[in-house]
Amino acid sequence: MIIDSVSDEEQTPSTTGGPAGGPTGGRTPAGPQPEEIRFFGTTWVDHSGAYTLRRVGLAVGSLAAAVAACFVLRFAYEGLEIAAVGGIVNMLVVLMFAVCSAIAFRKTWEGFGRRPTDPAREESLRSLKAIGFIGSLLAYCVRCFVEAPGERLRRAEYDTALAQYEKRRGTRTGNPAARKKPKRK
Repeated sequence: MIIDSVSDEEQTPSTTGGPAGGPTGGRTPAGPQPEEIRFFGTTWVDHSGAYTLRRVGLAVGSLAAAVAACFVLRFAYEGLEIAAVGGIVNMLVVLMFAVCSAIAFRKTWEGFGRRPTDPAREESLRSLKAIGFIGSLLAYCVRCFVEAPGERLRRAEYDTALAQYEKRRGTRTGNPAARKKPKRK
């Protein structure tokens, strides 16, 4: 979602992702503002602020979290074996985590490229994605090799908003109140 703010003064859009009150002196710049991405803020716009280092860190961190989660699931599986609940229950648990992880990976990956068409359906899949959290972590890891997760979607939205803003600004010829009225004969 792009935030479009217009002020009376001519200002350039902020793309640095700096704090409020930073280089613009606390004023909101004119034009659309980029949407923040988790872990990246608005540095994805111009790839500033150790953007590449953040991508690498997020990829390594999500992969490490996925590996740690696999160890935790392995301990849970060993607990089921110790409890001797049976082969069918063990198989169902493994199958459930595999299917949920695959669905979570797919839904997370799709979320990087487009906004959900039905937010209620996405909300109903939240518990399934929580069970398959390993798939979501792996999707983050893989996506970080290409871009910041969700950058392409937000860049397309931001570029569209900038083009619309420039088009609106370009059609104006100045302050209509300051125009001289034509003399009548």
